[in-house]
Amino acid sequence: MIKNVLNWGEAELKRRFFGHRRSFYYILIMLMTVLLTSCTRADSGSSLPEPQEQGQEQPGEESGSESGEGHSSIQPEHDDLLPEQEAAIEQLANLSIEDKIGQMIISGFPGTELDTEAEELIRNGQLGGVILFGPNISNPKQLQSLTNDVKKSNGEEHIPLFISVDEEGGRVSRLPEGKTEFPTNEQIGKYKNADLSAQIGSVIGEELGAFGFNLNFAPVLDIFSNPENRVIGNRSFGDSAETVSELGIATMKGMQEAGIIPAVKHFPGHGDTTVDSHVGLPVVQKTKEELAELELVPFQTAISDGADMVMAAHIQYPKIDASLRPASLSKVMLSTLLREEMGYDGVVITDDLEMGAIQQNYGSGEAALMAIQAGADIVLFGHTPAKAEKAYNTLLQAVRKGELSAADIDRKVLRILTLKYKYELTNKPVEESALQVVGSSEHQQIAGQLKK
Repeated sequence: MIKNVLNWGEAELKRRFFGHRRSFYYILIMLMTVLLTSCTRADSGSSLPEPQEQGQEQPGEESGSESGEGHSSIQPEHDDLLPEQEAAIEQLANLSIEDKIGQMIISGFPGTELDTEAEELIRNGQLGGVILFGPNISNPKQLQSLTNDVKKSNGEEHIPLFISVDEEGGRVSRLPEGKTEFPTNEQIGKYKNADLSAQIGSVIGEELGAFGFNLNFAPVLDIFSNPENRVIGNRSFGDSAETVSELGIATMKGMQEAGIIPAVKHFPGHGDTTVDSHVGLPVVQKTKEELAELELVPFQTAISDGADMVMAAHIQYPKIDASLRPASLSKVMLSTLLREEMGYDGVVITDDLEMGAIQQNYGSGEAALMAIQAGADIVLFGHTPAKAEKAYNTLLQAVRKGELSAADIDRKVLRILTLKYKYELTNKPVEESALQVVGSSEHQQIAGQLKK
């Protein structure tokens, strides 16, 4: 196997390993490590084992760290790595398997103050981030105080958390009164003005940053192709792939420039559903070729333009995945389609695993394990820390039992850490003075262009 790999050359390696330059370098680093190891074993006559399927342990690979000592299968040596990649690889080597699993989970919690259960998970390193919803938020100062409390609970010694929210604008908005108000994406789409959409993305990003957020589950890249679809409806920029791609990507870039990580959603497209995945499991009877003609177009454009994170939808595609698993839990959709065929090697996060589409069919730990095995890097639990803790324990045991390989966990956590370093996430509190940007006259002028 190794001999064949060495004969492939760079072009073939790129094609086989996710089709992306950075993934190629990671694989090359691991191959070099294997070759060096094989040299040390030559005298004993041992031969390199054939790579095993995902979820199986490699001989000599640590499946877990009972002692808490760090271990990484990825070595920090390559001249062409970006600074955030080098920092992430170095950080990865210092993490125990317990720490790594924690990075792969984001959880919400009830109330306008950080509850005891969530705080304990954060202090124990069992969460890589939190998400806030409307019930967590009452006013600007309270919200900023809450995000600062989350950071304080994490402590300076821990990797900074994702502090996330759904701030799409329009009818899906969590920020408190006083923010800059924007109409629905459908209304914005009628202007067909990419520059304006980029400004809107920047305004949303700047105001999110003032409250302490660093990750936004937006923009929506779903195409409103089914008039009976109420769950997406006016959350979409329009009914054409061109409009959604142009304005959605512009909004994404505006958020990125403001220092906020955008998570484009809902892959592979929620626009042609009639069932709301919050309450049930939507089924779309489309082939992969049909998706490629419409729904996948904005996502492929986003990937080409530097998407940092993709959120996977809870939608079943019987004509694509015979297992009947929703996209968020489907290896066919996440590993084969998104990563291999579309060439995406950024972070993949599930939609909320507490939604009806999942909870009616799977247990919390079961769904988390299926999602990670399918190709997701982060599992999201929107409201209940106990369910996030169940997922944490399930994933940890899966590594120890060999159902998840330590090397695969390393690849996932490396993506997460790289993204955190890229956006320079910090545990430092946000100053109250930062709130001056929220609803500022400059931002109001940008919103005012949508009223002309």
